[in-house]
Amino acid sequence: MSEIVAIEFEEEIMLLLVQAGAARSAAISALRLAREGRFSEAQQQLAAAGESISAAHQQQTALIGLDEGSGKLPVTLILVHAQDHLMNAMLIQDLAGEIIELYRRTAAGGTDA
Repeated sequence: MSEIVAIEFEEEIMLLLVQAGAARSAAISALRLAREGRFSEAQQQLAAAGESISAAHQQQTALIGLDEGSGKLPVTLILVHAQDHLMNAMLIQDLAGEIIELYRRTAAGGTDA
């Protein structure tokens, strides 16, 4: 791998980590807001998590493009770490949406409203 490609690779991994971390933070923030009954703000944070996950997917796609599907890029610990962060952020976002809905229903008196 050339030095330029290696630098691009590292930059893309770091961007993936940043976006995944932002998504996770926003989803956790959404849960905390919902627990306080602040559902509108919780939904805004959940939407922010979704935007960060979309950005992380773009970084992931860029990494796949650098690899060209042929195993050109090394599978490093930081790459595995970044992928782990993205997967966890996606899971937290999905679960946060479900838990926020439960909080909302509980606040509404347990109805399906």
